[in-house]
Amino acid sequence: MSERHALQRRIRVWLVVFIVCLVLSGLTAFPLVHELRWVEELLRSSASPVPEHFPALMEWITRVRTGLDEADAKYPFVLYGTDWLAFAHLVIAVAFYGPYRDPVRNIWVVEFGMIACAGIIPLALICGPIRDIPFWWSVIDMSFGVFGVIPLLIVHRKIKRLEGMERTPQSVPAPAV
Repeated sequence: MSERHALQRRIRVWLVVFIVCLVLSGLTAFPLVHELRWVEELLRSSASPVPEHFPALMEWITRVRTGLDEADAKYPFVLYGTDWLAFAHLVIAVAFYGPYRDPVRNIWVVEFGMIACAGIIPLALICGPIRDIPFWWSVIDMSFGVFGVIPLLIVHRKIKRLEGMERTPQSVPAPAV
């Protein structure tokens, strides 16, 4: 296997990991009400140390679940926003097929993803307090940007290396005289 082919393969593996994470993140936003009920029940079970050791987390989960239950019962159209959030994750994941197919030509999609990951931090810092989100939860939200940018930085570096390989002329044997 050539070095160029191996590099393309590593780029694709990292992109698949990123795409799968985006898809999973999107798909979990659709059944949010049911998921939160399930998480709360799991955390309240006798086997869970969360209520005793992390009471603030338990209170937050209960508050969010209550809010989602009330919105679902009285104002289900509000949850339509989370459907669009889920859809956006899926659409963004599809965009990463471009660099999967042709990394050098579509490096801009990776750069777009890196900018989006960076944008999570000011969004969480600005909108978190406005929406009465606990700071520790905003830190969790910001971690998605921090951890999300890592595979993209790796892919970006590898694409730049691939681009350099494509610009470097291959050594062509001199014609026999």
